[in-house]
Amino acid sequence: MRLLLVHSFLLGFGLSQAAVTVYGPHVQQTFGPYGTVTAASASYTGAAVYNPTTLTPPPVPNPPPPTQFNIALESGNVQGLSITQRGSFFGFSIEFSVVTQVLGRNSSFLQVPFLNLMANIRERAGSVHVRVGGNTQDSATLVESTPDGAALEKDKTNESNPTATPPTIFTAEIIKMMAGISALTNVRWYMGVPFNDTTNFRLQIAEVGEAILGDYLVGLQAGNEPDLYSRHGHRPESYGPNDYTTEFGLLIDAMEKDSNIPNPNLLIGPNLAGVWTPEDVWNTGFVNDYSQQLSALAVERYPTDNCYAQFGVGTPRTGQEMFADYLTHTSGQHIVSSFLNSSNYAQTVGKPLLMFETNTASCGGFPGLSDSYGAALWGIDYGLQMAFSNFSGALFHVGGQSVFYNPFTPPVTNQSTFHQWTIGPIYYSALVVAEALGASNLSQVLDLNPNGGNEFTPGYAIYENGQPMRVALVNYVTDPSGASDYTASISIAGGSTPAQVKVKYLSATSTAQKYNFTWAGQTFGDVFGSDGRPMGNVDIQTVPCDQTAGVCRVKVPAPGFALVFLTDQALSESDEGPTMTFPTTAYTKFENTATIDQAVLATSNGNRGLSDSLAGTSKGRQMSGAFRLRHALPASLGAFLVGVLAVGRLVR
Repeated sequence: MRLLLVHSFLLGFGLSQAAVTVYGPHVQQTFGPYGTVTAASASYTGAAVYNPTTLTPPPVPNPPPPTQFNIALESGNVQGLSITQRGSFFGFSIEFSVVTQVLGRNSSFLQVPFLNLMANIRERAGSVHVRVGGNTQDSATLVESTPDGAALEKDKTNESNPTATPPTIFTAEIIKMMAGISALTNVRWYMGVPFNDTTNFRLQIAEVGEAILGDYLVGLQAGNEPDLYSRHGHRPESYGPNDYTTEFGLLIDAMEKDSNIPNPNLLIGPNLAGVWTPEDVWNTGFVNDYSQQLSALAVERYPTDNCYAQFGVGTPRTGQEMFADYLTHTSGQHIVSSFLNSSNYAQTVGKPLLMFETNTASCGGFPGLSDSYGAALWGIDYGLQMAFSNFSGALFHVGGQSVFYNPFTPPVTNQSTFHQWTIGPIYYSALVVAEALGASNLSQVLDLNPNGGNEFTPGYAIYENGQPMRVALVNYVTDPSGASDYTASISIAGGSTPAQVKVKYLSATSTAQKYNFTWAGQTFGDVFGSDGRPMGNVDIQTVPCDQTAGVCRVKVPAPGFALVFLTDQALSESDEGPTMTFPTTAYTKFENTATIDQAVLATSNGNRGLSDSLAGTSKGRQMSGAFRLRHALPASLGAFLVGVLAVGRLVR
């Protein structure tokens, strides 16, 4: 990961005087008391994630996109469809060093907002895929205990790399915590085997991960961005694709000799950053030699970087000058274009291709851009473009308080008790993509290139069994006059025109708007505004169709996004009912937490979540006895655990 990593508790919302150390690909930089992690706003001195910078939307294109166009959908033997996709296509990548901020303190105290955020997607997609990893994974070590008793700490006595980043040490509590989350929300996990010492692989993470997570562990990354190892001083300058392939083989040998790893065939590689091409690795015989042990092929890519603003390295860029580049269909197309050969290759060898880490820009993203409504539209378009281009999944990265692009961010621990989580635009993108693909796991995506292929008005059709089910329509233009609102006239060749269609809108007033977006009328609010549950009443629009003319006319505002459900079945598949969520009825200085009965974790592998069954080892098996999910206040100054978390359902 070429991003900022948090070394210590970061600056709060202008309140903390703690120094902040952040790490990039080449340098370390420390900001003193009341320092700022961004040069974008000279008057702002808080954490980057809450930076108030707001950009100016690009002007209406000249010439403006046509505002009336037809979309003729085919049915039956449709050409150009993607491979079959799952609703869980869009997942998250969480930097290992911040897992105790995001997931929970340990297996007894889970972050309730995180549970809610995962439950929202689980209800739409059936499951959620989350990677715990990044640069800090390569040097992480599983230990029996840490000096301070925490589940995760930095081993500052072993700082060794060029940025003096201390390696991470952690206990099995981290993996137990992940199992507790999975039991409630059906999260499926990717982890990584440390790859910094290939003469003595530390395989404990695979041993304990498989033992505790069982079927919830779906992949083990082998090396994070190995094409950057020599640049970062972790390998000799001559290190190349053949060397990585050789080391991958050494890892396989070590795992197959370890009787505590029952399944050595979960490996994922090569996880490239872009210095090498994937073909450089395929040409070494990597896939042919290790096909049995490879569960997936993976790459990592960001569209650009903001490293100069953070570290003075690379090309100077500002969010304002880059904003227009994101508000166009060509952005996602450009990113995936270099992987089209690899996605075809992955199909020939029978392996899924994953975008294992991505977001708006490396080195933390751009203030005002990465946290804007425009980024939400971009995330939808980019996600569906990857699905259309035959990726099988994409993980959008979550950093600490020092980045602008987080899908979700917990408040720092020194904040007052009323501060809650901040939900970023990329999380809205995840909800939308989950609903667009649905929970049938039969979806195939088609880039329609509507409106004459206009780059500001992209659209996709989602098919199941050869029949169109949903249409996703984007309008990147910001035009408060309404003159750039467009109407798409949707028809189905060889199929009957429905009497009406249902439409959900992702809405904001401008592509530059920050927070308070609405998805089908519901929002996650402003900064410090969410416990992970959408707020407000659901608003699903009913659009009558002209059955005589055989068209359904759907209006998309400028800016805006519309998801059109062509049948009632399409709507029910994407939104099957009320979401099981977890009300936060108590607040603490450590944010909201939930406790989980440890006995449950011993038998919780493989089941779908709280609304189906818990703690059974067989599909559909109901656990004996009551499952207890308790919301507790951590002990402090002699206070004892208090509060009860009631499990409730969100009225949708």
